Amino acid sequence: MTRTLFRRSILAITLSAALPALPAAAAAPPASNVETTRPAQVTPDSIEIPLDGGSLLIRAVAANALQIHYKPAGQLTEPSLVIAPDSAGSHPGRVTSSYNGQATVLSTSRMTLRWNPQQQTLVLSDAQGHALLQQQHSLAELAKGQLRLQHAAADPLYGIGGYDAFENAPASLLRHGKLTVKAGAQGHPGAPLVWSTAGYGVLVDTLGARVDLSDHQHIVIDKLSKPDVDYYLIVGRPAELFAAVSTISGPSPLFPKWAMGFTNSQWGIDQQELLNLVGGYRTRHIPIDNFTLDFDWKAWGEDDYGEFRWNPAKFPDGPSGRLKQQLDALGMHLSGIMKPRIHVDTVEGRDAEAHGLWFPGKQASDDYFSHKPVRDIDFDLPAARSWFFNDALKHSFDTGIVGWWNDEADDTDDDTQFMNMQRALYEGQRAYAPQRVWSINRNFYLGSQRYAYGLWSGDIATGFASMAAQRQRMLSAIDVGAMQWGMDGGGFHGHPSDENYARWIEFGAFTPIFRVHGDFGEKRQPWTYGPVAEQAATAAIRLRYALLPYIYAYEYRRHVDGVGLVRPLLFDYPDDPQVRDDIEAWMFGDALLVAPVVEQGQRRKSIYLPAGQWLDWFSGERLAGGQRIQHEVDAARWSDIPLYVREGAIIPMQPVQDYVGQQPVTELDVETFPAAQRSRFDYYDDDGGSYDYEHGAYFLQGMATQHQGGSASFELTAPRGSYRPALAYYLIAMHAGAATAVTAEGKPLNAYADLDALRRSGEGWANGHDRFGPLVYVRVAAGSERRLAVTLQDATAPPTATPTHGD
Repeated sequence: MTRTLFRRSILAITLSAALPALPAAAAAPPASNVETTRPAQVTPDSIEIPLDGGSLLIRAVAANALQIHYKPAGQLTEPSLVIAPDSAGSHPGRVTSSYNGQATVLSTSRMTLRWNPQQQTLVLSDAQGHALLQQQHSLAELAKGQLRLQHAAADPLYGIGGYDAFENAPASLLRHGKLTVKAGAQGHPGAPLVWSTAGYGVLVDTLGARVDLSDHQHIVIDKLSKPDVDYYLIVGRPAELFAAVSTISGPSPLFPKWAMGFTNSQWGIDQQELLNLVGGYRTRHIPIDNFTLDFDWKAWGEDDYGEFRWNPAKFPDGPSGRLKQQLDALGMHLSGIMKPRIHVDTVEGRDAEAHGLWFPGKQASDDYFSHKPVRDIDFDLPAARSWFFNDALKHSFDTGIVGWWNDEADDTDDDTQFMNMQRALYEGQRAYAPQRVWSINRNFYLGSQRYAYGLWSGDIATGFASMAAQRQRMLSAIDVGAMQWGMDGGGFHGHPSDENYARWIEFGAFTPIFRVHGDFGEKRQPWTYGPVAEQAATAAIRLRYALLPYIYAYEYRRHVDGVGLVRPLLFDYPDDPQVRDDIEAWMFGDALLVAPVVEQGQRRKSIYLPAGQWLDWFSGERLAGGQRIQHEVDAARWSDIPLYVREGAIIPMQPVQDYVGQQPVTELDVETFPAAQRSRFDYYDDDGGSYDYEHGAYFLQGMATQHQGGSASFELTAPRGSYRPALAYYLIAMHAGAATAVTAEGKPLNAYADLDALRRSGEGWANGHDRFGPLVYVRVAAGSERRLAVTLQDATAPPTATPTHGD
């Protein structure tokens, strides 16, 4: 149960799910507490409706978002942790409000809210005048904490929560029935957010709630944490809804660039084995950037802050920093496990006792690892958060533990315990050092994203069934705003087969946080699963590293727009009923659709491609969308990843390195697939490790391409930001056919005999051929505004695929 200044009052929000005609019985309004003798108060950007003993304040917080706050006299509370502390919303643009004698209207460029005092209705419409949500006869019930809205009965609903590690998780993203808004048990994500691809969302400021969707026409929310019901109505497509949620709840800061790579976590390890394993990765040229250590790294159970300092027996060079120096030279970062509990009979335990830092209601119990008495810290206390990032932990940070694996703070039934545990580390590290914060945590509640907060799905089992069930866990987490998600690749409990391991790595390469982990003594290095699995896993990891420029651009996109690298297909295709509940595939950025193989021995995989033209990443085959295709699976060597490029894609790539930053990236290969409709991509870079990007130290250059008959174009905008990377050239691979001429700013570029000759030159172009067919390579300097025009040999429209319907 969430502990707040107020016990959860029995408040209810009822949101109707269709805008059908109301039944006749609903036409008679209940007793009203609306003061009909006083009109609504209208200011240039808000409406305030007077009520008996309070009022209802409505204001625009973004062009597509309104805040509606019921303000009972004498019962106002501070916003919960769901809402960003400094949230004033974005600039909503032009806001108008008016009263015409019958209705009061508040409008932005994206929506209109109309209040009719005679009918006691609030109606929310989009910019085209389509009614999305209607509140009728509900203001009279606000004193009892009840609110009623209506919208179309067929609207698909999403959000609220996902699945924990152990529950039976149906292969579904749609939400029905009775649900609980909670942070929940390990792996569970939650948010007081309900949204629809019909074009709206409702976000409530509450820590925990109960939701009832049983009749398919209403969303009923009760057991809120605040007596002054405070909620937001949002309008738009899914990406626009989450942009508004990010504005209201706060953006997620960038992870360090090394976190875009691969992480190996292990329980049961010492310094020598660690160095041997890192050496194994480096000699095999299997890329990796982070090694995460379990209990082994710390002096767990020892006095004098053993929970926060190195274990000198297992890691003799940890405390001195010599181990860090060795790993720095190998390009390897270390992250370490953190627990919410402290040993009682220690210096730190007595400190916690003296300062009242224990979590209330949880008594001391024997720790399963040290077998000594421990108690949990109450991270909801500011004093506890300040104490947690202490001198001992600062020394561990200085000597190499630069990321946080937070574990087991999900058994208190407190929706903010895990959030505030990582908040303690985030705020402590930001006050102490300039390096970016990285963490993974075992549950999520909206608001956590502000604290460099990743979610992993908990102590899952190995095997194909468990692996397959991670798809709905990931996508439902993203549906509540947990954009930075990962899992124990290979499974925690048990030992995966060689095939299972290979397929799990291929799956993990297309998730936001790419990591492997297992139970005590389990090894998750690719070479321990035989040569076939090692080859397949290595190829997937190397593909991930080739795509790092593309991936890192979405790290920035998530920070500014609220939507990250991975999202369900319904984000990009909200009008396609085929993807409303699709967990088989997802978008990896704007350009790529991936549908990993998750069945043992599978030979054919049916995959739905949404409307448009697609290309198979590995074979180059052109495929028509709007149909199911049959992918022939490599059941012998497990070497294939069903991966498809959307027409119009722009995908920057780099040479594969053993770790992020091993060598300066001076040239990017930009795979470009022009379509008849203009498409764009924003390439992003920065120093990869500091927060200077918050002050304008970044490099952001827009790219755009289009194919029009016998010509194709590629444009670069003038870069924004003060950061200047080592990048000197873009090598644009334009998959539109061979060229006869290429100009830049209207002036001809030099033609070269082949790609090798072009790479040795400055700017210019050359024809070539790859798995996608004939193409033209264009090499131009990066960092300035450019306009390229390509005259094609084949003066026709872009090629289209012949529909080939699957079974």
